[in-house]
Amino acid sequence: MRMLNHIPSAPRLLGLAGLLPPLFFAFAILFGPAPWQWTALALAYAYAALIFSFLGGIWWGLAAANDAAPDWIYGAAIVPSLIALASYAPWILGWSWPGPSMMLLGFAILGSPWVDRRLVAAGVESGWMLSLRQILSFGLGGLTLTMAAIAMVSTP
Repeated sequence: MRMLNHIPSAPRLLGLAGLLPPLFFAFAILFGPAPWQWTALALAYAYAALIFSFLGGIWWGLAAANDAAPDWIYGAAIVPSLIALASYAPWILGWSWPGPSMMLLGFAILGSPWVDRRLVAAGVESGWMLSLRQILSFGLGGLTLTMAAIAMVSTP
């Protein structure tokens, strides 16, 4: 809990509240009626892809707001949207979905604080934001991987 104390209350509360939808989806998958499983998996996938894309927008905004930001940030900022889009392709093509796509998103989300650490080192992002990002990435990435595992054993 001490890790949360230095994070301003609005981003802390709203960020943590952002973990409620995937928690709800996970409970719906595990404990809801069978017809809910596919819808909950699809919503969990969509939420992870949306939040990951939003993260890229945050990185772009941080760079745009800081004239001294290194150029690599802009390249890093477009990667989440491209990964999210690529993860959608199996559904469109009729391949195995959503398990593998959710695995890709889950691992990408778990790894995303690496960029935030570099942003802090470059003086573009605050330390409290990195702390919040680590917590939220662990939460959403972990939940997404959990639901991916469930999808991979329960869907064709």
